[in-house]
Parts: sequence; C-alpha cells; structure tokens
Amino acid sequence: MSELAKRILFAVPAAILALWLMWVGGIFFYAALIILVLFIQVEIEKIAEKAGFKPDQFFLYVIASWILLTLALPYAFEIGIALFLIFVVLQVLNTRTTHMQELIATIFCAGYAPFGLLFLVIIRNISPDQTGFMLTLSLFLMVWGNDVFAYFGGKYFGRRLLAPTISPSKTWEGIFFGLLGSVIGLLIVIFAVPVNYPFHWLLLLPSTLIVSAFSPMGDLAESRLKRAAQVKDASSILPGHGGLFDRFDGMILAAPAFYLYIHCLSLAGYVIL
Repeated sequence: MSELAKRILFAVPAAILALWLMWVGGIFFYAALIILVLFIQVEIEKIAEKAGFKPDQFFLYVIASWILLTLALPYAFEIGIALFLIFVVLQVLNTRTTHMQELIATIFCAGYAPFGLLFLVIIRNISPDQTGFMLTLSLFLMVWGNDVFAYFGGKYFGRRLLAPTISPSKTWEGIFFGLLGSVIGLLIVIFAVPVNYPFHWLLLLPSTLIVSAFSPMGDLAESRLKRAAQVKDASSILPGHGGLFDRFDGMILAAPAFYLYIHCLSLAGYVIL
C-alpha cells in the first residue's frame, strides 16, 4: 500500500473524530486536547534527547500539565509562580555539567506545544454555541487546506526552495499553493457548512494569510528539531503520517496567531464575541 493510501485511510476517520469533538466542545474537546498534547510531549522529549538537549523529565510534564490545565485550575497563576521558582532553584543547585542545557531544553519543550495548542480550546470556548465551533472548524480547514495544497503544489510545481538547509522539500510555490488551500478551506466552512457564520466572511479572509504564514513556520520549527536529532519523523504512531507532532506542528503556531487576529477584530469593534 502506498504512503498516500495510508495517509487517506487514516486521515478520513481521524478527521471525522476531530469534527465530532469540535462540535461537542466542552470537556470532551478539552480532554482530547490534553491527551493529544501529552503524546506530543513524549515525541518532543525523544527528539530533544537525540539532539543532545535532554529536558528534565519530571518538570517537562509538570509544566506542560500546568499550562494545559490553566483554563480549569483554581489559582493557576499562583501555582505557576510556585512551579517556576521551584524549577529554577533546583536547576541552579544542580551540579551536573549539563544543567543549563536541561533548564533551557525543559522550558522550551514543556511550553512550546502545550501553549500553542491550548489556543484551540480557547478559540472553541469563545462561545459554547456555533461561534466557537465555526471559528475552530475554520482554523482546522485552513491549516488542513494549507498542508494539502502546499504538499501537492510543491511536489508538482515546486522549483524555488524556501529553506533548503532546514527542509529541502519546502518551496515558495508550495507556500503560494498553501495560501490557496487556506482560502478554499475557509470558504468551504463559510458556504458549505449548514450553520450560520458568526460574522461576515470578508473579515476572516485576511486570516488565511496569517495561517499560511505561521503554519509553515511551525512545520519549519519542527524540521529544525528533527534535523538536529537526525530523525525523519517524530514517531511512527500514525500510519502514513509519522507522529502526532508531525501532524500538528503547523497548528502550534497557527492557533495562537489566528486567535490574536480574532481578538484584534473584537477589540476594534468589528466583531462581537
């Protein structure tokens, strides 16, 4: 079976599950996101170790769990301060020669995916009704559309390399096709989903540029980590897709960027959330 066939056979039921979780929202979507990110943390930890930057295993998951639970924890800010102080003090008192590497690696590995992907829950929670669902669905289809069109556009039309020292397969042509895919993804949600969109679609159109810029940047960020570790995929947990980190690398930066855009629209009075 070809890699493309494996991708499609896995992607279809996975997409259906993701859509159902988005629609239901609430604790189900939040819990699924936490489980997803913790699996991604395992992959990031292994990549970092192979790259020579071993994070502190205990604080890697403690800090990640705190970030993921900030929307539900009472006194989350105060707990975060306590964790920060304890972590830094223990690292300062650490006598191993690699303690500074551990400190830096732990902060990055513990915060990168949890912070970025937590915005999926924040966007879904903008409103418990259709608004949160439609915005989250828009983000997913823009990122998915960007990935698919960038892949095939780069494969068949790619000539000019985007970042040859980081990801030799990324091309400028793929970036432009990815933007087209993001626009198509957004328009599918707006005009094909039988739910009233919360505000005028022209207000969301600039977000396709934002997603098309930050989603590839998330991909390149993961590529730099994998290149340092000399690995092709984050793991082999997903048939034909590699690891969960490989599938959600673009979303890690696209989600907070998309939320920031929506928030700015709200602050400017263009939308009511």
